Order: sequence, then structure tokens, then C-alpha cells
Amino acid sequence: MGVMNNLRENTGVILWILVFAFGVIWVLQDSGGLDAVGNLSNNIGTVNGDPITIDEFNQAVDQQVQSYQNQTGDSMPPQMLDQTRDGVFNQLVDAKLREQEMERLGLDVSDEELIKMIQGADPHPIIKAYFSDGAGGVDRTLLQNFISNPEATADWVNIEEYIRSERRRQKLENLVTASVRVTQADVNQEHFRQNASVNVRYVALRYTALPDAEITYDDSDLRKFYNENKDEFKQKKTYNLSYVTLSKAPTKEDTAVVFSDLSVLKESFMTAEDDSLFMVRNGSESPFTGTYTRPDEIDEQLAAAVFANPTKGDVVGPLISNGQVHLVKIVDVRAPKEQAVKASHILFRAAEGDDAARAAAKTRADDIRRQLQNGADFAEMARLHSADGTASRGGDLGWFGPGRMVEPFEKAAFSATIGRVVGPVSTQFGYHLIMVTEKATQEAQLADFTLSLRASVQTLNRAQASLDDLQYFATEGGDFTDEAGKKGMTIQAVSIEEEQQFIPGLGNSRSLISFLETAEVGDISPVIELNNDFVVAQVSKVNKEGFRPFEDVKDQLEPRLRNDLKATIQAKKLADALSGGFDGLAAATGSTEQTAEGLSFSNMVVPGIGRDPKFVGSALGMAEGSTSSVIKGENAAYVLMVTTVNQPAALDPTQYSALYEQLKNQRQGLVRSQWITALRESADIVDNRRIFLQ
Repeated sequence: MGVMNNLRENTGVILWILVFAFGVIWVLQDSGGLDAVGNLSNNIGTVNGDPITIDEFNQAVDQQVQSYQNQTGDSMPPQMLDQTRDGVFNQLVDAKLREQEMERLGLDVSDEELIKMIQGADPHPIIKAYFSDGAGGVDRTLLQNFISNPEATADWVNIEEYIRSERRRQKLENLVTASVRVTQADVNQEHFRQNASVNVRYVALRYTALPDAEITYDDSDLRKFYNENKDEFKQKKTYNLSYVTLSKAPTKEDTAVVFSDLSVLKESFMTAEDDSLFMVRNGSESPFTGTYTRPDEIDEQLAAAVFANPTKGDVVGPLISNGQVHLVKIVDVRAPKEQAVKASHILFRAAEGDDAARAAAKTRADDIRRQLQNGADFAEMARLHSADGTASRGGDLGWFGPGRMVEPFEKAAFSATIGRVVGPVSTQFGYHLIMVTEKATQEAQLADFTLSLRASVQTLNRAQASLDDLQYFATEGGDFTDEAGKKGMTIQAVSIEEEQQFIPGLGNSRSLISFLETAEVGDISPVIELNNDFVVAQVSKVNKEGFRPFEDVKDQLEPRLRNDLKATIQAKKLADALSGGFDGLAAATGSTEQTAEGLSFSNMVVPGIGRDPKFVGSALGMAEGSTSSVIKGENAAYVLMVTTVNQPAALDPTQYSALYEQLKNQRQGLVRSQWITALRESADIVDNRRIFLQ
């Protein structure tokens, strides 16, 4: 054991690097930090009797909160904090279950294995990372110096335990995923599924083509349909809530304060010799980068203000853009190194390869261009005729520089004269008429001092106090609606299933879910803080677990029953006519034969039917030249004949290896998920978070 004693040496710095590099939860779990035995009052949960203490839970949460703050420079929003706490608790539960399973299976790591992982020919990744020789190997001298250091015994114990515990987890992982097998046939089948396509002929009878007058049903039919599909209406325990919210958005007064603060700084910013230092000292939320910027590279409102007449030394603002207030100093101005233009366009859409559509699109584009040349307003014509999302803003594309547009469009725009219509320009999207309204003649080096628009502490306190009053008086008087009305607050309603994580209109809120766990009809929640609002809710109704009553779902059942009855009629019509063969099917049913090409699992839209996975799945499972039986889809009954199966190209060795690994990883992930789910279902898990997290 002399070697083992020597290994128990290192510095605290290395230990903390390991903690962050490999995950605080596993380190704490396997070094014993999560095995502290506390009394019930200190346990936020237990897993088969093993405690999860509030201290270890808080430590793991704090690590993630600190990481978020380090990355963003801001505090974690309340609802994200809720999600983080949920995630940490679940990770701690899973860690306990894995540890218990390793104990049950007797998985261990011998001293000989540990020595090999530290000093062997292929050491553990940690050893390679922190004792690297710079050439992919390990600096053995450096390693031995740490091993022989007598001042770091405690830290090396933790490192040893981490390496040992990770090896145990790897052994468990190998056992869990040992059953996963991927054969050559599996790979070939997945390759076909991902890349094959089919061309088909088909005859479809849409359900909506059948008048309602041709079907009959009564209340007993609806009840029968309800009973046949009753499982669809099974519901967990649900709560009907009435709630009010008050926004945490900044008020006009809050905005005015930020504007005032920046206005005070404007003069001194203008004369500052070190812009970077000035921004840091005065609390700018963005640093000075020193890069030069064109109008297309910043927000449009900033570009309009900065490049109206950019003069070295000027300070523009304060002005609002993207939720921040900006005070922008123009440090330097020069000619742009690359082109940038501001332009509008009118798109006449036509797909590549569709010659008829493209010819028609060009004819329309030529006609609109003539109208523009005769004085028609470009923005108005774009609103009327452009076939893309810019139509609503008169075709305005804003500023753009190199690489933003497809090459033919960019070339035409960059060479255009300001104010003159160019085109029609042909691209993969169709034909464009383009009008350039501005060209960048300058780029500027900017010092952009920014402060976010946030509600002040006073604003937040007023909102919370107002809801505190509502909560108090509604609880005392028992009339939530009346009290909300007195305050001019709008009541909203939502239905929530028991343990439902996401609440429509509110998002995730562990605090609200915790309130509901013990709430009864009439109970009113405390004021709960969300990311953007404060909320108070009252339980207006509690629905027991079971099936939704027939009367509650009757309105949903009727259209489904009508569709089902029509499907039966249309399917029978096709079945009766199919005896004469596919070629005569359309004439026999009074419909039209149609075709679809290139149908695949990534293209499930069938002309005349819409997206129909059953249609595409059936077609891809058929042999070339074969005819299907009658199929009932979502919107139509149909019979299809596969005319061509477009086989994918054969896999080369690299593609085969990549697809093999993809399938293996997918299946291993599924096995892991099923395994941990099974452990959870059979475990005795006690969740005391409601006691600790109010």
C-alpha cells in the first residue's frame, strides 16, 4: 500500500479544477459528500431510505447558479431557478439510485486497477490533462513530483476516490448497455429509412367531400363512440385556477432614470481619454471592443442614429434598442472595407425546376416593373405582390453586407444605383425586383455604453405589495374576484394537471406546483415571483382523477364521429371499386387520379391530402409496382400504387461507421433511460421539497 499512500497527495487547486471539469454532483456523491446522514428535518428527500440533505442540495444548486452568473453577469431568473432546482433534485435521486445499484452488484475497483489508471501506459484522462507532456503523453516526472508531495495528502485522497468512482460508474454503464447490438441489417435499414423516397399514383376520397346530409347519428352513437375511445379522455387530478399577474417590466419612470443617468455621463464620456476604462468604471454592460462597424452590423435604430452624420468624437444618445439604453461614442470613422446596402425587394416566388411557374413569375415581375417605372410606389406594390414576409413592411430588407443574400441577388444589389429598380433577378426562390435605398459610405469604431432597462426595486416592491394586499384581503374576505376587480386587475383562468410542470400562460413554477400539492377549493396562493411577472392564484375547482364526463367532451366528439362515419363510407366506395383494378379506380369513384413524387420520412406532404405519415409509411413499405388496399388516413381514404422506389446510394465505409455509431448511441441512450426509469418506479423516493422550498 506504499504506492497508494504516495498517491494521496496533491494541491487544492487541482481538486477544484476536477470538481468543475467533471461535475459537482458526481464528485460529491462518490467522495462521500452526499452520504452525510442527517435527521429528517435536514433531508430534502430520501431514496430507499438514503438521505439527500438540504445542504448537499443547496451546494449543487449554488454551483449551477454561480456558473450562470459567471457566464451571463446576471442573476438567474426565478423560473430558471425553479427548473435548476428540479434538475438538481432529479440528478441527486439518480445518483443515489446508481450508487445503490453499484453496491447491489458488488461493483468495485481494486488498488491494482487504480494504480494502472494513474501510472499505467494509458492513464486516466485527468492525469493526461493535468500532467501533459505537450505531445499527447504524460510528463512522468511532473506526475511523480505531485505523488511524492507530502503536503497534499487529503487532496490526493479525493482525486483517488474520484478516479475510482468514475471507473465504477463506467463498469455500471457497460453492464447497462451490454445488451445493445447493432447489425449490418439495422444500419442498412436505417440508411433506407433516412434516404429512400417513392413516387406514387393514388386515388383519394376526402372526407370533407361527403356532405353531412349523407350521414346520420344520434346521442347513443356519440356515447358509444365515447365509450370506445374512453381512454383518450382519461385525466389526472386537475386544478382550475383563477389568477392575476402584475408585470415586472420597467415603468416610464424607470426608463427616465436610466436616460437621466446616461445623460449625466454624456459630457464626460465625450472627453474621456480611455473609453474602455470609462465604460468599466461607470458600469457599462457591454465592453469596448475596438472593432469597426458598418450600418448592417448593428441594430437598425442604432445605425440610423450613428450613421446619420458620423463625426469622430461625437456621442449619440441616449437611445433605446433591443431592451437596452445606449450611449454611443464615435471613436473613429473611415471608408468601409466591404460593401453594405439598404434595400427593398418584391419577390415573385417560383421553385427551381418548375419551368411553367418560373415563366409565369417572370411575366408578373416584368409587368410590375413597368408599373414602377410609370410611377407606382415600390412599398405599396411590395405590400400587394411580394410573396415573402417582407411584404407587410413594404419589401424592406434593411441593411445587409456580403454573404447575407444569395449570390445573384447580392451581385445585383451591390451594383445597383440608389433609387433605381433592378430586375427581374432570378434566384432559387423565384424572381426579384430590387431597389437599393442607401449604400454604406463609412464604417465607425464605436464605444457602445449600454445599460439594460430593468424595473427599479421600488417598482418591483409596489407590484408585489399590491398583490400582497389582494392576497390578504381576498383570504380574509373570501372573494378573490371582487378584490381583484376593486384593484382593476384582470382575472385569467387556467387548468393544470397534478404534477404538470409547464403552466400555460405562466411557464414553469415549482412554487405554484408546491402550493397546489396541499391546496383545496378556495385556497389562495402567496405572491409568487416569475421571470417577468408576479402572480397570485386561487383554486376555483379540483377535478378528481378519472375520465372526463361525456357532457364535457361531447362537442369534441361530434366532429370526430362525423369524420369517422364519412371515412367508413368513402373507404367502402373505394373498396367496392377496387375490384376492377387500380387503373379504373378513379373513373369508378368519380374522382381524379393524382401523383406524388419524392415522398420520404422527411417529406410527408401529399398533394391534395396534406401531411399524412400513414400514407408515406405505407408507400415506403411497399414494393415497386404494387398496389395498396384501402387506407383510412386523417383527411381521406385512399388507394396508392408505388411506381418508383428511389433507392439511396450505397454507404461508403465512413458513412457506414458514422451511421453505426449514431444507431448505437441512440439505442444505448434509450436503454439508459429505460433502466433509470425502471429503478425510479421501483424505488421508495420521498420528496420533501415542499417543506424547504416555499
